Amino acid sequence: MWIQIIKTRVKTGNDEALLQLEDQLKAIEQPDSGLVRTAVARDQKDPNTVYMIVTFESEEKARVREADPRRQEGLAGVRKTMMEIFDGPPEFIDLVVVSERTAG
Repeated sequence: MWIQIIKTRVKTGNDEALLQLEDQLKAIEQPDSGLVRTAVARDQKDPNTVYMIVTFESEEKARVREADPRRQEGLAGVRKTMMEIFDGPPEFIDLVVVSERTAG
């Protein structure tokens, strides 16, 4: 497993646009991309700071997904939305999963 955390600041008043961005990303996802799950979280102390936690089967699959030509056309709209709602460029944090467990 491999995780990427994307930290960004969302301009005030863009909650609905953030949800639309999630829908745009879901619409262009390919079934064989290696994506396992995505979570979007808002910082409790700074509501304009948003974290997107994206889990993949492997870093290799994530990198292949980045370059997948099937996604490129859809990414144009995603990038436009990001430019409108993000307050500056996102920060990317790449993580190798060392251990994972579920409750129970």
